[in-house]
Amino acid sequence: MEDKIKFDIEFPIHASPQLLYQYISTPSGLSEWFSDNVNSRGELFTFIWDDSEEQAKLLSKKSGERIKFRWLNDEDDQTSYFELRIQVDDITKDVSLMITDFAEEDEIEEAKMLWENQISSLKQVLGSA
Repeated sequence: MEDKIKFDIEFPIHASPQLLYQYISTPSGLSEWFSDNVNSRGELFTFIWDDSEEQAKLLSKKSGERIKFRWLNDEDDQTSYFELRIQVDDITKDVSLMITDFAEEDEIEEAKMLWENQISSLKQVLGSA
């Protein structure tokens, strides 16, 4: 299996960090934009789309700042994860959502496009599109 390559993308978001954190860290918030439905039991999150579901383990979270998951189907790949991190510029107070994810080399562009679509949905839900 090819090693996955880490990539980062930054999305400016016109919303308060507190509100944004609710949408990236709670099942109800995630189900508004990330997938059709999200259930959680402790640190196990189940993401449901149309006719498929994926489970992810919550690796870490820091209130108001970031959340990190690993897909359970990537269990053989202990290094890859995806992280959603809120970054606030100290001077301008601009808010950005930083995404860290992993993909195989030939899938990076596709993965970035998927995140762009997801974040576009998030911005619409937040009213910052």
